[in-house]
Amino acid sequence: MLSLRTSPRRILSLIPRSPPATTTPITHQQRRHKSGPYGYTQAKALVFSTFGEPRDVLRLHTHSISPSLPPGVAVIRALAAPVNPADVNTVQGTYGSKPDFSRGQLALGTAEPAAVPGNEGCFEVVSVSSGVKLRRGDWVIPAGSGFGTFRTHALVENADAALLRVGGDKGHEGLTAAQVATVSVNPCSAWRMLRDYVDLIGLSVASFSRGEDGGGAWFIQNGANSGVGRAAVQLGRLWGLRSINVVRERSTAEETAALKAELAALGATVVVTEAEFLDRAFGARLRDEWTRGGRDPVMLGLNCVGGKSAAAVVRSLSARGTMVTYGGMSRQSFPFPAGPQIFKRLRFEGFWLSEWNRENTAEKRKTVDAIIELMRDGKFQMAPVQEVRWDWDTEEQVLKDAVQGTLEGFRSGKGLFTFGDT
Repeated sequence: MLSLRTSPRRILSLIPRSPPATTTPITHQQRRHKSGPYGYTQAKALVFSTFGEPRDVLRLHTHSISPSLPPGVAVIRALAAPVNPADVNTVQGTYGSKPDFSRGQLALGTAEPAAVPGNEGCFEVVSVSSGVKLRRGDWVIPAGSGFGTFRTHALVENADAALLRVGGDKGHEGLTAAQVATVSVNPCSAWRMLRDYVDLIGLSVASFSRGEDGGGAWFIQNGANSGVGRAAVQLGRLWGLRSINVVRERSTAEETAALKAELAALGATVVVTEAEFLDRAFGARLRDEWTRGGRDPVMLGLNCVGGKSAAAVVRSLSARGTMVTYGGMSRQSFPFPAGPQIFKRLRFEGFWLSEWNRENTAEKRKTVDAIIELMRDGKFQMAPVQEVRWDWDTEEQVLKDAVQGTLEGFRSGKGLFTFGDT
């Protein structure tokens, strides 16, 4: 990915003009990359030039990457890339930040201004120029948001700053590309929200030091079956916290029970449906069944739904608690209630990972490294995925459908592009 400070003349010098591609085998994991005469790497990317539904505006673009690299540049090849709701919102034009279409046109050689969607992915370094510490064969992830991961290859300027090498001295040993590709958005969001707004671990330690036998500090969250929700459940369990988790009912009672059991196996203390959560009796259940008559406070709420569900989170919080909103999947507005703010002295915060990344570069690397080690040790499970294989000859419609389907109905897992013969 090219820097905004790069001059158009320099960017244009990197756009190759090569003849049609041929196939050259490489040995890593039985994969290969397309190579044309004179070493030009052939690449494909999903791009869009106007905002709209993915099925309508995405198209598959083929381009080339020159083997002549200026200093500080790396060429990387995609191994896996998940499709997150924010990626779809970016294509729709409803996300908090907008892509720079003109920069995409210069970098990709498209006929009109265009951008590549996708914030998250696992890549392998194919080649590097002088001055780059990364080495061929390293696995890397984007250091910031807006990278554009729905592509087979990318040329990355200022590579050591733009990419995070995975795994330290151990590299990617014991890890899968799918694990690495899904580490930097949902798990990082859950980690930061559980640690940065309320000192839940400190509250737990204080409780234990007083000899109380209730257990760790409580947090409550809606959207508990989401990638962030599942990550919060697992991290909470690892840190000795207790959680109340709200999920949407499935089409049958058996499916709902199975989902509750699945989250409980991950470490959820309590799992309730939206219907149970919105019922008038929930406040009494929270007080009498789980928090020892209200003696154990609920000091943190995580909200990604909005509307009535968000209002119920507010009602569930104890005095001086904090609600952190990081999404609005119901698309229902949520006015900040004056009563709880005044009489319970509640605090309302918003969390946007993209902005946090920009402000906390070093902390982002530490958080990713910590989660990677939990994955490597088998202490943290990635969220379920539905793999969509992306080979050189994969049809455009297959890829567009994978993006479009991300926000549609109940899914057994988020879409994940897995790159094969590219």
